Amino acid sequence: MTSFATADLIDDFGDELRSCETQFRQFGARTAFAGPVATVRCFRDNGLVKKLLNTPGEGRVLVVDGAASTASALMGDLIAAAAVANAWSGVVINGVVRDVATLRTLDLGIKALGSNPRKSAKDAAGAVDVPVEFGNVEFRPGDWLYSDEDGIVVASRSLL
Repeated sequence: MTSFATADLIDDFGDELRSCETQFRQFGARTAFAGPVATVRCFRDNGLVKKLLNTPGEGRVLVVDGAASTASALMGDLIAAAAVANAWSGVVINGVVRDVATLRTLDLGIKALGSNPRKSAKDAAGAVDVPVEFGNVEFRPGDWLYSDEDGIVVASRSLL
């Protein structure tokens, strides 16, 4: 992937970009990542997250709207390792993760609100490939997400 800085993308593309206002923490070893968006909406249940990250990612970024719940983790080391093995570029979780020490070693972009060691349900309740919204941004399947240490920006097309 071509290197980029989200601040430069904002300077170059301005109103074409949507900037996520949620203040995420960085967990993966890959601090900058980008790709087409895939989405999951779920609440305290990571069954759909696990299912999707165990399919070919083809450089996509999974955006998970977990309703900002910090009650249980929506991704841990095993699911994140599956994402790496399946060539996902990154995961953005409006919720929390677990197994933080291991997540730091994985070549995957991971942003989440924080961490909690508690497991989530595994019922696969929720929805896949639907628009999700948080941080004053609507994330639509097929949008392009760019993330680095400054934040997350989203465009309706590839910019690089």
